[in-house]
Amino acid sequence: MSNRESIAQNIVTVLESNASGHVFRLVTREPFDFEKLSNAQFPAVLVRSSNENREDTTIGGSGTKRTATIDYEIVCYVKSKNIDTARNEVIEQIEERLDADRTRGGYAIDTQIISVEADDGSIDPIGGVIITARCIYHFTRGTV
Repeated sequence: MSNRESIAQNIVTVLESNASGHVFRLVTREPFDFEKLSNAQFPAVLVRSSNENREDTTIGGSGTKRTATIDYEIVCYVKSKNIDTARNEVIEQIEERLDADRTRGGYAIDTQIISVEADDGSIDPIGGVIITARCIYHFTRGTV
C-alpha cells in the first residue's frame, strides 16, 4: 500500500476514534448525499484525497527518493439549532485529533491544517465545513 493511501486511512481511523468523547457518527471516504442522512448520522465526515505535488530529492533510476505534498479535504456536515457553534466545535475536534500525531502513524513527515472553509448558510438546518489538511511525506519511486 502506498504512503498516500496509508495517510488517508490514518485520517479516517483518527476521526473515527472516540478518544476525546466527541463522536463523528459517519466517517467515510465514499461520497454521500448529506440531505439523505438521518439526524443520528450527524456530524458526518467525508475524507478525500486532493491535490499533490511531487519532486525528486535524489537522482538515480528506479530508486529515486521523492518528496510529496498532498492535501486531504475533510468535508464535515453538522445539523444543529446553533450551526455556527456546531461547525466551530467540529473544526476544533478535527484539528485536535490530527495534531495528536502529525506523522499520521509514521507515514508522513508533517500534517498541517492549511485552510477552513464554511458554507454560506444556504444548506440550513445543516452546516458544512471543508478543512484542508496538508501532509508532507517521502517515498521511493517504483515501490509501493
